[in-house]
Amino acid sequence: MLVELGGVRLLTDPVLRPGVVHLRRAVPAPDAPAWLDAALVSHLHRDHLDVPSLRRLGELPLLVGPAGAGRSLRQVGPPVRELASGEELTLGALTIHATRAEHDGRRSPVSPRVEALGFLIEGRLRVYFAGDTELFDGMAELAPLDVALLPVAGWGSSLGPGHMDAEQAARAAALLRPGIAVPIHWGTYAPIWLRRGRDRLLRDPPLAFARHMARLAPDTRVELLQPGGSLALA
Repeated sequence: MLVELGGVRLLTDPVLRPGVVHLRRAVPAPDAPAWLDAALVSHLHRDHLDVPSLRRLGELPLLVGPAGAGRSLRQVGPPVRELASGEELTLGALTIHATRAEHDGRRSPVSPRVEALGFLIEGRLRVYFAGDTELFDGMAELAPLDVALLPVAGWGSSLGPGHMDAEQAARAAALLRPGIAVPIHWGTYAPIWLRRGRDRLLRDPPLAFARHMARLAPDTRVELLQPGGSLALA
């Protein structure tokens, strides 16, 4: 997600290539943004930290990621700022808060443990990017929000620990109380071996999220953005 707020432009977990590891893009790869103030990396999994994609961003002023991720992040080249959950940094008119995420953030199962993060971007508006996470104790403490960017699916036909499906994401929205909820983490990549159910996997999660939101968080406006879409915030 590209978030532009208070004259600051932030890009979250960019994966811009046609393929990464066993995943292939189902939609055209976007162009790299013309300029950025920082890229935010929530955790080290290869579908969130893709070093070649980050290098495509050109002269990136700052790369922000979890504490302990510096060795992986410094492969990219720009200055790195590591944050632990509960820490924050100021960037122009914005304050970026590192928030808890319930997810295994290691690069691989045999890598040293590194926590996963979400990011609360606070300026004129409060925008929460959840990264990959399950529901967790204390999520309601982030409320209220103007915008919540919530993952509603994964890249495969089933979700393991540390993820939310469409209904769980709607339950998260009920805790977070955003004015607007945008479902993310869907419709972009699928594993090369998936044939049966591929179209459904790429199409249905945000629609299911909207249905669950009508029941669980009816006061929140849901915005369904197709990959490449945008939303102007008043």
